[in-house]
Amino acid sequence: MLFSLTSTFSLFYESERGVKGFLCFSIPNDTLCCDRSSTRSDTCVMKGDVRTHPASSSITLYRSGGTAPFDEEEVIQHEKIRPYTRKWEAHVMDTIDELDLLVRSGSAPHHACDVRHDVPAVFFSTGGFTGNLYHEFNDGIIPLYITSQEFNKKVVFVILEYHNWWITKYGDILSQLSDFPPIDFSRDTRVHCFPEAIMGLRIHDELSVDPALMEGKNRTISDFHDLLDRSYLPRISSLVQDEEREVAEAGIVTRERSLTRPKLVIVARNGSRAITNQDALVKLAEDIGFFVEVLRPERSTELAKIYRVLNSSDVMVGVHGAAMTHFLFMKPGSVFIQVIPLGTDWAAATYYGEPAMKLGLNYIGYKILAKESSLYQDYSKDDPILMDPDSVNKKGWEFTKKIYLDSQDVRLDLRRFQKRLLRAYYFTRARKNRPLRRPSV
Repeated sequence: MLFSLTSTFSLFYESERGVKGFLCFSIPNDTLCCDRSSTRSDTCVMKGDVRTHPASSSITLYRSGGTAPFDEEEVIQHEKIRPYTRKWEAHVMDTIDELDLLVRSGSAPHHACDVRHDVPAVFFSTGGFTGNLYHEFNDGIIPLYITSQEFNKKVVFVILEYHNWWITKYGDILSQLSDFPPIDFSRDTRVHCFPEAIMGLRIHDELSVDPALMEGKNRTISDFHDLLDRSYLPRISSLVQDEEREVAEAGIVTRERSLTRPKLVIVARNGSRAITNQDALVKLAEDIGFFVEVLRPERSTELAKIYRVLNSSDVMVGVHGAAMTHFLFMKPGSVFIQVIPLGTDWAAATYYGEPAMKLGLNYIGYKILAKESSLYQDYSKDDPILMDPDSVNKKGWEFTKKIYLDSQDVRLDLRRFQKRLLRAYYFTRARKNRPLRRPSV
């Protein structure tokens, strides 16, 4: 994970929870308003005759009624913004392209419109930590939903640091937020003119939507989940039809899983923080009564395929890390069991545990003991790395990353973990109101 676990961010996080509503929600015509009150992101709004100029990385609002000739336009207001939602991390923000926002007054605009739009634009960057699933949703997709949903798809997305792979990966979601193709700000050198433009995205909390900050819409993270349903279900239906056709053509007789068995999905890791006795975990879960599927998401795995697996599951089990962002794909009421390695307690709760509960999932955090960590074999039993991870984390992010994130695997104490599985099993069966069978463990 690329996020920081430092005490500085922890303090910021607590203070940011009291964030107020968007200050530039309703502004008059011929106005540029910037809300810089959030520690997480800046957001600016232009309303009126808004024109892009990619060559100078600028966006200009032309005020009507000026008397100066176009080559002597007066700059009335000048703001700068880096449209990315990690404002407090200077080393990241320094890598984000900066926009100059200008308000000019003159008798004629300096840049004639090549493309005139009759809907607003939202400008944002897909740079920074893009490439990490957690950051793609937390810093990009959910803030994009928060910022753009009020326009009911009548909005154009203008992207800085545009990546074709990102458009392909999230095209299903983008099509539910906008009726128009996205614009590559740097490569599309035409002058695009808009009646309104929003630069930067609004962000509420970790993987969350705060209804109190949605300006009367009262939307929640459950509404975002509904958006994911609309985004992926058509593609899932197509996948199912393709599979059924292939099976029929091949004359294969498939064996359907028993619908009376709750489905448990283990999200497997390929690098550090892997469950080294995963095969034994699978057998234990099957003996309890689960139908078990092991999901190994790769960076190139189509999100609709992952959504299909998790949206049909009753329980998800995984070790803390970016892949736990996939809890967003589960149906509210399902069970999410997060295995919490040494040194990751705060991050596991803040980034995944609390947001999962806001979505309506039944969250179970399984904090491992020192003996369940591979670090137990590498350090003396009284080493602070094992006995006092908080003191190690206070030394800085580089220690957390090197020791607890990059160098730790997990070997579950299955007798201890079995209690969580049984709890999930009985809860799921009771929720579905099906007769229980006695687990064979």
